[in-house]
Amino acid sequence: MAMTDAAERPAFRTSSPKLDWLHALKALRRLLNDKEDTVQVFEIMRALNGSSTAKGYLRLLETQQGGRIAYERPEFARLLMDDAWLDSLPEGSVGAAYRRFIREEQISAEGLIDISRQGAPAVDEQHPYAWMGRRTRDVHDIWHILSGYHRDGLGEACLVGFSYAQTKGLGWALIAVGAAWRARGAKTYPYKRAIWQGYRRGKAARWLLGEDYERLMAEPLEAARRRLNITPATYYDAIPAEFRG
Repeated sequence: MAMTDAAERPAFRTSSPKLDWLHALKALRRLLNDKEDTVQVFEIMRALNGSSTAKGYLRLLETQQGGRIAYERPEFARLLMDDAWLDSLPEGSVGAAYRRFIREEQISAEGLIDISRQGAPAVDEQHPYAWMGRRTRDVHDIWHILSGYHRDGLGEACLVGFSYAQTKGLGWALIAVGAAWRARGAKTYPYKRAIWQGYRRGKAARWLLGEDYERLMAEPLEAARRRLNITPATYYDAIPAEFRG
């Protein structure tokens, strides 16, 4: 069989794949019409994030504890789906806030995994870049906790700005710009400033993909925010919850 056959092509490359802006824009339109259509987020990521996952993995190798984490390659989602482990985390910790968050919102790591697999079997491949992609996916709701952004429309928009600063994946940037464009006519509350602040907060924070998340989950939430230089979300917090979309 020739090496050019589809079955022989690697699912992950070190070179930058072609960006599919048309597909991403169509997915963005569907997402802006229904913020609960999380499938479209993964469609946008696959279309635009290019080599950002590979670059993130290589960056992980250069951090103090990243080499060990990359060598062990833990599947963090397994812990997030372990109720006994979640219940063992102390009150006031990052993990306790996460535990309360997912139970109040009736969401789960398993649900996010299922959505990410739709049309993308490569997500489960035993490849370092695939693992890094899963790692990025699995800490999304932890970033909700650390950043203080809720799951309302504005909170998600602010978090994608934060995530773009952290990952440099263009998919996150497109969603943030789309959300800001939709809010362009709003005069009552500073929606666009809140989204821009999300990006600035993500840029100022330590690189969160380099963290040992099992250890982080047991850390007191406010202490973790200080250590990671995650500043308050002042614009987002100033907007009443009922007006966050």
